[in-house]
Amino acid sequence: MLKLVWLIPLSPLIGFAINFLLGRRLKLGEGVVKLVACASVFISLVITLGAFYEYGWSYAAEHNNAPYLTTLFTWLPGGLAHQTLGRSAGALAEFKITWGYQIDQLSLVMMFVVTFVGFLIHVFATGYMQGDKGYYRFFSYLNLFMFMMLLLVMGSNFLIMFIGWEGVGLCSYLLIGYYFDRKEAGDASKKAFIVNRIGDFGFALAIMGVFAVFGSLEFTKVRELAGAYPIEGLWQFGLMSWLALGLFIGATGKSAQIPLYIWLPDAMAGPTPVSALIHAATMVTAGVFMVTRTNFIFQRSVTMMLIVALIGCLTAFVAATIGITQTDIKKVLAYSTVSQLGYMFLGAGVGAFIAAIFHVFTHAFFKALLFLGSGSVIHGMHHEQEMPKMGGLAKYMPTTYKTMLAGWLAICGIIPFAGFWSKDEILWRSFSTGIFAGGKLLWIVGFITAGMTAFYMTRLMALTFWGEERFRKAHGDGDHHDSSHGSGHGTVEPHESPRSMTTPLIVLAVFSVFIGLIGIPRAFPALVGSHANINIFERWLEPVIDDVHHLHSAEATVGSASAHQHSESSTAAAVPAEGANHAAEAEAVSGSEYLLMILSLGIAIGGIMLGRFFYLKNPDLPRIWAERLRPLYTLSFNKWYWDYLLDVKAVEAGKEFNRGLWRVDALAVDGGVNGSSWLTRLAATISGAWDKYVVDGLVNASGWGARFGSIALRAVQTGFWQNYALLFTVGLFLCLFLYERSALLELVRGLYRAATGK
Repeated sequence: MLKLVWLIPLSPLIGFAINFLLGRRLKLGEGVVKLVACASVFISLVITLGAFYEYGWSYAAEHNNAPYLTTLFTWLPGGLAHQTLGRSAGALAEFKITWGYQIDQLSLVMMFVVTFVGFLIHVFATGYMQGDKGYYRFFSYLNLFMFMMLLLVMGSNFLIMFIGWEGVGLCSYLLIGYYFDRKEAGDASKKAFIVNRIGDFGFALAIMGVFAVFGSLEFTKVRELAGAYPIEGLWQFGLMSWLALGLFIGATGKSAQIPLYIWLPDAMAGPTPVSALIHAATMVTAGVFMVTRTNFIFQRSVTMMLIVALIGCLTAFVAATIGITQTDIKKVLAYSTVSQLGYMFLGAGVGAFIAAIFHVFTHAFFKALLFLGSGSVIHGMHHEQEMPKMGGLAKYMPTTYKTMLAGWLAICGIIPFAGFWSKDEILWRSFSTGIFAGGKLLWIVGFITAGMTAFYMTRLMALTFWGEERFRKAHGDGDHHDSSHGSGHGTVEPHESPRSMTTPLIVLAVFSVFIGLIGIPRAFPALVGSHANINIFERWLEPVIDDVHHLHSAEATVGSASAHQHSESSTAAAVPAEGANHAAEAEAVSGSEYLLMILSLGIAIGGIMLGRFFYLKNPDLPRIWAERLRPLYTLSFNKWYWDYLLDVKAVEAGKEFNRGLWRVDALAVDGGVNGSSWLTRLAATISGAWDKYVVDGLVNASGWGARFGSIALRAVQTGFWQNYALLFTVGLFLCLFLYERSALLELVRGLYRAATGK
């Protein structure tokens, strides 16, 4: 199957082409459209599973865990270019970009998540979008989204990853704004597109920097060369730190971290399957994947590792506080996604890259379940999204309710559900990190956030499925594709969703319960005196991810990393892999890890109990406490005013700045240009008049003079000698008059005297 991996991204691209180009022209029915869309993704899933099996069972062992690289063609032959930075500055490097795929343990995990969860979302959407007038357009966009995300995770170099990176941004714009006739959807799609452009700019600069430093954009080559660079200690900011900063700016945009997280909650304007695809299987996990793929760069900078951890921790906390007060069921889930992404970056920042990807893996299942479950609720509630207008839905939608219970317990972090294992591993690694001081503070914030997560997710379940049936009092308006859906109902009567929608929920629920067991911490066997590593997920990723517990020596932490220059590959140079120290770490684990695990479980249970107490046992308490804590409630409800500061203040300031630039352009630039053109026109007018009336006038006058002179002369040319004699006489007298005037006068006088006798 490894030889067929090129078909994995190609299959959904073909599905996109068929539905998009022929769906409307040939008026393909919904049956054909959904068959093409789902089959194309299913083919990718089957090939992915085959590649997973072949790589894991034979290729990895035979090739010492080396990645399987396949090159389809040379995309950009390029030429020679000088490296301008780093140790090889001035050397010539060949800029050659091949279109190829890198199949290794990390890419296979992401390929499975994208194709498996993506396929279930496609199946769910066949029922959810039934009757929509843009059915073919919706599924063609979904297929294109799958193609771009697969390109992102499979690309063998930075440039192919960047194409997929930009592609998922384009698809998010198309799908968030799917209801283009709604202003809210249009604004949300533009917001997502523009905010992501900010992050993408940093990523693009980082890619240029990578080539300038390493002379290559191939991941395998860059990873090999990065090991030769020393670790830049805390507050040192060298080449590796700048590269990591650019990459992280890109990640904050795509994975919705502070300050670029504001687009993700607004992305709920699109259809619910889109929300599930963006939040669970594709776009928002791209940033975490990219940071993990380039971990060999981040590990060379202690400062950037700290920044990643701080931003992730802060994002997790802030998003959780906002989720507590939101009333739209999809908005609550959106902020929970932002918060969980913060956990992932917290894990990456403390060196637990495997734990971060494990949380990406488990989160994909339970978050897809929660979003699709919310879509089932919205469908059954006749497109109502406000939780205060729901309640008591458990008996009306039993399958949706039971499956969402699994997702709820998973995100709350209850053992043995998937979210417990991945989130607890991140918290433990934050507590025990040796990369920089302050890990325990990060753990405290993450610990409190875990309690808030359990609280607001219990609030969601209570307001939606438990308690009073408030839906009989109101019939709202949500995101459903059919605006007439539910018409004719005096009151809302909820109903269970069709099998096409509930079957994916059941499958995701099973995975949300059991999939976390593949990542049981290695500390568990130590309880019975064993040093065996039963963490299947960790063992799988160890060969490709340089997971770290600390960066070598105290000098790296205080800023003297120059003493640590390594010439070997980054796997051995940057940090010791966890797999090399299994026994030592297992022996070093004390009761503190188990205590922290119990505390994590305890605060999750406490958050659940508190949520039930407030929203089920005493439904008036939230209003009372909201009044008592009015400033905090207002801060949370208004999203810490971050949207206000950016959407209103920053945007308005930008608009005012642009208006100022416009005035400068209109008065100064355009004024100068227009003034110079006016002067030019004036000079041209004067020049034209001079040429027309003076220069041309003289020329024309000489011509006219010659013409009239010839006419006059022609009048005397009669051909009669009498006329010539007369003219001769007249001419003679004129000549005498002009030249011999006195003699002529004497002659005239003489003639006169002779005639008169005087």
